[in-house]
Formats: sequence, C-alpha cells, structure tokens
Amino acid sequence: MTQGPVLVLGGTGKSGRRVASLLRAQGTPFRPASRSGEPPFDWTDPTTWDLALKDVKAVYVVPLDGAVLTRPFVERAVELGVERIVLLSGRGLDTPGYADEDGDVGETHRDGERAVRACGAAWTIVRPGWFAQNFSEGFFRDAVLAGELRLPAGDGAVSFVDAEDIAAVAVAALTEDGHAGQVYELSGPRALTIAEAAAEISRATGREVRYVPLTTDEYVAELLGQGLPLPDARAYDTIISPIRRGMDAHLSDGVQRALGRRPRDFADFAARAAAAGAWDG
Repeated sequence: MTQGPVLVLGGTGKSGRRVASLLRAQGTPFRPASRSGEPPFDWTDPTTWDLALKDVKAVYVVPLDGAVLTRPFVERAVELGVERIVLLSGRGLDTPGYADEDGDVGETHRDGERAVRACGAAWTIVRPGWFAQNFSEGFFRDAVLAGELRLPAGDGAVSFVDAEDIAAVAVAALTEDGHAGQVYELSGPRALTIAEAAAEISRATGREVRYVPLTTDEYVAELLGQGLPLPDARAYDTIISPIRRGMDAHLSDGVQRALGRRPRDFADFAARAAAAGAWDG
C-alpha cells in the first residue's frame, strides 16, 4: 500500500479512539475524523469529505447509524485514491430474525457491506457482537452505577467482545497484508448471562451489582417513566431481544483468525475498567 495517513472515522468513539491510539503507538500516521476536527468531517455534509480524505490511502469506516451514507462515502474515497477500507459492521446480518430486519440501523450495515464489497479497493469487514465496554462507557453504565441491571434479557448469554480486540483487528487490517476480502466475526472467548456479567463487575469493583430480569412490558414501562418516547423504548427492547432469545451466545473466531491469539476475557475487561475508575462516578 502506498504510504499516506489512515483516516479514522468515529475517532472519538469506543472503537475509533482505540484504533487511533494503536496507530499512534505503532507510529502509523493517522487523521481522526470528527466535526470538531481539522479538517472537519461531517457524515451529513459531503462537502467536508474531500478534505478529510486528502492523501489518505486507508480508512476505518464507522458508519452513521440510521443513514445510508457509507456507499457514497466509500465511492468517493476510492475515486480520491483510497486503497484499503476497513468497515465496522455488526453481528447478525446473516441471521434471519436476529433483529429488526426492516430497521434503519440494519439497513445502514447491509448497504454498507454491499458497497464496500463492490468498491474496488481492498476491503475488510469487522462484525463485533456486544461490546464489553457497554457496561463501562455507554449503554449499561448508569445501571452499573445504580447497582441494578434491569433488563428484559431473560437468562440469555452473550459472548461480549472487548473493544480493545475490535480495535486491534481493525488496525491489523488497516496496516498489514493478508486481511483483504475477510469478514471477521468477533466475540469474546466465552458467553456470560447478564447475571454472570454483573457478578464479574461486582468482583472487580468490590460492590454489588445485580441483574433484575424484567418482562418486555415492564422494561418498556420503566423507560417510558424515565421520559423516553414509546418508539425509542420499544427500539431498546428490540436491541436486547436477541439476548433473551439465545441468539448472542455463540462464539466467533475472528480475533483468533486476524491476530493469532485468543480474545480477551470479560473478567479481564472488568478488572481493567475498575482499575481505570470507569465506575467511580
């Protein structure tokens, strides 16, 4: 690949900032893309794309959920000389009934994958399952701080993947040969129920975090009570539904195939997050 900076979309997000950190550590020039960056990048403003792509030869693409913009961006990137594209996608695209097949987020990923495969550049698709970091940086963090994970997940298990592994796979695909045309399905080394994940966090933090199973109706009602609109409350339930239906427990071999090692365990994630003060709030 011709030398040039790596463009990292979503450079401040869970995976993007880790990709940027790994690139920095190995001395690979990169350009984090954001609306506040220099030059600024805005998914919804194509006039910002060309400057962000100037002299770039490889791109880590974190799509804009709910929008079908990956295709025009990728096409423009290849026109401007990008030779390698690594796309962050999602688990379950090939699994009927996994999630809302007519939903906007699913279409973002499906169309993005089709666009990348047809773009003419070397491509790699990364499909992680649930991020372990949802407990420390996002979706579940407030519940952990409150000591109760109140979710309609039943007794379903999840093979949570560490975002550090997602970033490591992405950086390997961005900077090394041998990953073109690969689809890497990523998971952790074992599946845990939400109760087991809560127990791991409890051990790491020294304070009790417990799982309180809810019915769908109870969960939606609680979200409505917190001020969420009904469509959003139902959308959250839809996101969690594959867990209670037993569709998130399977293990994937993408980390092993891409990096030649086992993925990080959830217990290791919890220990690191606790040591870094992720749950000190």
